[in-house]
Amino acid sequence: MTKQPQRKLVNDVKGCPLYNRPSSSGRDCHAPQVIPDRQQATALKISESLKIAAWNVRTMLQKGKLDNIKREMDRLKINIMGISEVRWKGAGVINSDSHKLIYSGRNDHERGVGFILDRQTSLSLKGYWAVSDRVILIKLEGKPLDLDIIQIYAPTSTSTEEDIDAFYLDLEKAKKQCKSQDPVIIMGDFNAKSRRTKNG
Repeated sequence: MTKQPQRKLVNDVKGCPLYNRPSSSGRDCHAPQVIPDRQQATALKISESLKIAAWNVRTMLQKGKLDNIKREMDRLKINIMGISEVRWKGAGVINSDSHKLIYSGRNDHERGVGFILDRQTSLSLKGYWAVSDRVILIKLEGKPLDLDIIQIYAPTSTSTEEDIDAFYLDLEKAKKQCKSQDPVIIMGDFNAKSRRTKNG
């Protein structure tokens, strides 16, 4: 009896072997991603004005949702939009008109995080790490320092302890990819609840 070789599946984002096992893209491998067209990254001047925002979009599965977000970015002159609840499967990069969308999801249409960059900012993209469906990191080349931005979608207070622990573990993995001297921005949907007190 001849042993069949194990079929090697390749994660389309990381290029990491999955070997027939389901895995959230990027959870097992944290290598930096190469910009698809392999262009040289253009350095951002950190001192320049850079508008960064976060938006829980609820879902990107609706027709026209991406176009709506891009219009709002252009109207408000936002360079980097972090998005939560993308709800797309897997992870990857999409070029859409003058914008670049980088996303990280799982094997179903739940959760998911990502970034949308305008054209000028996308030229500074050095790489990204799709850590999980709740955490994604991008690195932008800058002067004098690079800029790291982590977009998160935190579990709610009703989530299990396992989900909450996994989220913080993923966040730590993303932070470990950042150099100590580089500025790091952590943003997104923290799912925090404010509670009103008797005196407030």
